[in-house]
Amino acid sequence: MPAPQTQPPAAERDVYVDLYEAKKKIYPRAIGGVFTRWRWALVLLTQGVFYGLPWWQWGERQMVLFDLGARRFYLFGLVLYPQDFIYLTGLLIMSALSLFLFTAVAGRLWCGFACPQTVYTELFLWLERLTEGDRSARMRLDKGPWTFEKLWRKTLKQLAWVSVALWTGFTFVGYFVPIRQLGGELLALHGTWQIFWVGFYSFATYGFAGYMREQVCKYMCPYARFQSAMFDKDTLIVTYDSQRGEPRWMRSKTRGSAAPAPSAPLGDCIDCTLCVQVCPVGIDIRNGLQYECIGCGLCVDACDSVMDKVNLPRGLIRFATQNGMDNRWSKAQMLRRVLRPRVLVYTAITLAFCMALAVSLAQRTPLKVNVLRDRASLARIAPGGQLENLYRLQVMNATEMPQRYRIGASGLEGLNVVEEDRDLELAPIESRWVTVRVRIPYGSAAPGAHAVEFVVAATGQEPMAVQERTVFQVPD
Repeated sequence: MPAPQTQPPAAERDVYVDLYEAKKKIYPRAIGGVFTRWRWALVLLTQGVFYGLPWWQWGERQMVLFDLGARRFYLFGLVLYPQDFIYLTGLLIMSALSLFLFTAVAGRLWCGFACPQTVYTELFLWLERLTEGDRSARMRLDKGPWTFEKLWRKTLKQLAWVSVALWTGFTFVGYFVPIRQLGGELLALHGTWQIFWVGFYSFATYGFAGYMREQVCKYMCPYARFQSAMFDKDTLIVTYDSQRGEPRWMRSKTRGSAAPAPSAPLGDCIDCTLCVQVCPVGIDIRNGLQYECIGCGLCVDACDSVMDKVNLPRGLIRFATQNGMDNRWSKAQMLRRVLRPRVLVYTAITLAFCMALAVSLAQRTPLKVNVLRDRASLARIAPGGQLENLYRLQVMNATEMPQRYRIGASGLEGLNVVEEDRDLELAPIESRWVTVRVRIPYGSAAPGAHAVEFVVAATGQEPMAVQERTVFQVPD
């Protein structure tokens, strides 16, 4: 008779372990304070510029417009062509250097105050608070059953989010298509690619700011991953003063009403968790600096408000340096160490680059010339016994006024441009290809390729001239 089967001990049974933690929704609590006001000031400033700039006019055109179809970029009084790509490169390098500088001084200031992800998340959270209430009200609403109140609050929030997202997508595309023209095309349902890109950027704004929020900062943004390489022990970061705050305990409203025994000294942290509740990425700064921290300073505002209520000095959570916390330096001592060689080098390089870019823009000639030889004919004998080469010149008037130009050539004895091809008139912001005939007396130059130079000069009130090199072919 077979032995009865017995169940294995509980420790030996198969246990299902989920290696992936489900995403927990974060409900940031509203708070007031210095850093909160700074964040909202940056929201108003950046979005005021972003939403308003496409509507400003510069004469008869949009003030800022990247016209990809015409390959022209209008930036206030400047008209830039693809040949001016070097200025965009300089701007990107300058932005990178500024990011290095600010990060070395005070950590992730960009992330906490001016990053588009942060700005739009703050804007969408504000709309969420208007429609659903603050943290506790939103948590109750999400956990509760579907009622008429929940339905209309959620619907109103979605309508507000979609409206802001659509206007953001429309405004962004308005930097590449004249925004007044774009509005008419969208109302008439014309322009397939315009409709697509407005929808695309609207959907991205809605998804990133409405739902993904801190997930973008935690898992998608590369800056969070390499910030540790840009920090050092004298970088100002959001820091919890563990020497002062530990051990934590739950206090009453005043310190004296529940004073501990002298043999058991306790810290100033009352473990209210308000610093965690206001954090937009849901971390506990009391556990030390974490890569998710965006340096927004909301936990500083929250902790300072609690310290005021329990009659304790502010600064339990504050912006400080690691060296300052370890050595118990004063604020003045920490700020003096901020101006270290690394920061001074970043500052000098950034200022030098800004000055070089400004000087280059100030000295920029609003005239572009490209020279191509006519491949159909290397050289020919022209009437009068002269040797002639044909060239195609692209002349671009980068000013917003009509211009007359005189085309000349030099580099060989007797070299001259045919009279009929010398003068050229271009309308404002016009680019034109012209054929230019250049001649020398026959036999005045040895066979081969000779370096010559075209000179295109404006004949109006604003003097400007551009030289472009090419070759003059003399056959054997």
